[in-house]
Amino acid sequence: MLDIVMEDEAVIVVRKPAGVESQGGRGFSMDLESEIRNYLYRKSGGRTSYVGVIHRLDRPVCGVMVYAKTKQAAADLSRQVQNGTMKKRYYAILCGRMHPEKGTLEDYLVKDGRTNLSRVADKTEKGAKKAVLHYETVDFSVFHGLDGLLSAAGGEEGERSMVEIELITGRHHQIRVQFSHAGCPLLWDTRYNPDFAGKRGGPMIGLCAHSLSFVHPVTGRRQTFTWE
Repeated sequence: MLDIVMEDEAVIVVRKPAGVESQGGRGFSMDLESEIRNYLYRKSGGRTSYVGVIHRLDRPVCGVMVYAKTKQAAADLSRQVQNGTMKKRYYAILCGRMHPEKGTLEDYLVKDGRTNLSRVADKTEKGAKKAVLHYETVDFSVFHGLDGLLSAAGGEEGERSMVEIELITGRHHQIRVQFSHAGCPLLWDTRYNPDFAGKRGGPMIGLCAHSLSFVHPVTGRRQTFTWE
């Protein structure tokens, strides 16, 4: 069932559950774009509605997302993604603890289209793109959306830590790659965490896009929406 946070004539903000694709065309399972399209179709009494995909979250990641309901809104929101006006914050559960506990990760990433994986590379390498994020270690009590993961993972809390992340660039698998490279990969990440490599992937990894902020394309007012 579609979990709508806010909807008006220009945009619809929803909570994406883990295990669901953000966009259609990647298999036969239901995706969030199609769910929104079907919802608007029913709501309008059978009229086809425009749905603009503005940004994406990896399938095993839950979080707050905005979709455009008009081409004008889509163009405006896409510009905000490009110029950094749209702000995204995440909570991540790490295997290990970052030192220092607050800082910035800055790397260059290269995506391999054949394997759908990214890796840290030298900035001179062909296809390398700069990836930047800020992080701060926080207490698990600040966010309840992921605390079930910690107990289900079956480790002492001291072996895990939680960070809040401000994403500055939006590269492919950026958060997952950068923290793995820093020695603190994400919990349950079968692609970038060696402790979970080769294991059957679950529907969720220890990552949630908990806050999304943008300037409304019609009113011009900044609005912030959260997972909780």
